[in-house]
Amino acid sequence: MHEPAASGKPFSPACERNREPILAVLRTQFADRHAVLEIGSGSGQHAVHFAAAMPWLTWQCSDVVDNLPGIEAWLDDARLPNTPAPIALDVTRGPWPSHTYDALFTANTLHIMEWDAVRALFTALSSVLARGATVVAYGPFNDDGGYTSASNREFDAWLKARDPRSGIRDFAAVDALARAAGLDFVDDLAMPANNRCLIWRRN
Repeated sequence: MHEPAASGKPFSPACERNREPILAVLRTQFADRHAVLEIGSGSGQHAVHFAAAMPWLTWQCSDVVDNLPGIEAWLDDARLPNTPAPIALDVTRGPWPSHTYDALFTANTLHIMEWDAVRALFTALSSVLARGATVVAYGPFNDDGGYTSASNREFDAWLKARDPRSGIRDFAAVDALARAAGLDFVDDLAMPANNRCLIWRRN
């Protein structure tokens, strides 16, 4: 969740907590990448932190229109040369960019989106990912329909109370969407607070 910071920019405590563990993964997975599309950039904090730490990448933020001003505020303050203006993108309706990317990153989005939106996201990947592109998705995931921790069970109940269409997704179901989109599963990395980084590569 985003809170207003003293600067007026949106602020996500979760982004502050998880940015270094995620960066450690991305430094390896995106070491030879050039252009990253971030789906659901949220507050914009991740984009600024990762783009500053990995200057060889062009980091393209995207989100629904309502979130763009907050992202722009973070990018404008950072003034990094590798963060172009964020683009408006609703995964269920588009418009998807005409540019192709050799990497895609998304954090804490799949359990917020309704399942039809998750399906729409993966269906569209073939139009924006170059051959051999790397996909990294961060967040909590279930295994075989079961929770991996008590805290994830509680979090899922909170999500569904807020919006019945949301909820922690099962790894196998998400991987099936990825495979149907031409992605090969690469790795499942355990992260702090019972989160994971799932990694695929476009075949």
